[in-house]
Amino acid sequence: MELRHLSGFVAVAEELHFGRAAERLHIAQSPLSQQIRLLERDLGVRLFDRTTRSVQLTAAGQALLEPARRLLAEASAARRTVQAAHLGEVGRVTLGFAGASSYSALPVLTRAVTSEHPGIELVLEGQTYAGEALGRIAEGSLDLGFVALPVRRGVGARVVRMEQLQLALPDSHPLADRAEVAFAELAREPFVTFPLSRGSAVREAMMQACHEAGFAPRIAQEAPDAYTMLALVGAGVGLAVVVESARNIQLEHVVFRPLAGDDVPVLPIALGWRSGNQSAALAAVLRVADRVLPTPADFHG
Repeated sequence: MELRHLSGFVAVAEELHFGRAAERLHIAQSPLSQQIRLLERDLGVRLFDRTTRSVQLTAAGQALLEPARRLLAEASAARRTVQAAHLGEVGRVTLGFAGASSYSALPVLTRAVTSEHPGIELVLEGQTYAGEALGRIAEGSLDLGFVALPVRRGVGARVVRMEQLQLALPDSHPLADRAEVAFAELAREPFVTFPLSRGSAVREAMMQACHEAGFAPRIAQEAPDAYTMLALVGAGVGLAVVVESARNIQLEHVVFRPLAGDDVPVLPIALGWRSGNQSAALAAVLRVADRVLPTPADFHG
């Protein structure tokens, strides 16, 4: 049973919905009609009932359709894997991520890489914040990661998102009724934020903005990830300065409010990699990222 015969069978079966199959099969000498007849001869069954007016799948044809689709998909995946191996596009790529920005971008990238390069294994390392990711990329223990700008020498980077800071607070908080909140109004509030030791760009931007507003923020508790941080906000432990993508995390009793002012920090989120990394697998992942995570039009750097 040849794949090209199966491919012809699936093509005709799918065209039944559009009324084109009958004409194609009734042309006895057409390549497609010959493929179907050879497949029927090989299997020893009729796959289509043909009349002068219509073509219908037989019970045997209906039974074959889904297995045939799976076989063709597996053959296509095998072909891509072999071609990837020939080009050197196989292997492992370690990717560090943390925070709401990477939660939005990561599925887009991983699905595209898995589909286009089945020979590449993406090893995802969570809770790898921007500062930590940058250090590990530079030392060679991480291939790729979401980092903040500027990056250090020897590390390449491309911006994939622009994130404006916002305020997350309990829905029972007095400021929850406001359309927007200024940093200066938060001087006496407790904060929940990411750990100091992990190099969070969001935490650094929050600390800087608070200092510019004339106060040092009081950290009530640190959280290892965005979901936990927002859960603590909903529990009334404190307020949190988050990126706009955090709105995608829906938790009860948590609301988001814009921060007032024309100088609210906007964070460029970038993919970073070591410039000297010669991995063909990494190069393939970066090509996919260029297409599915383009640099935002509002980034001017």
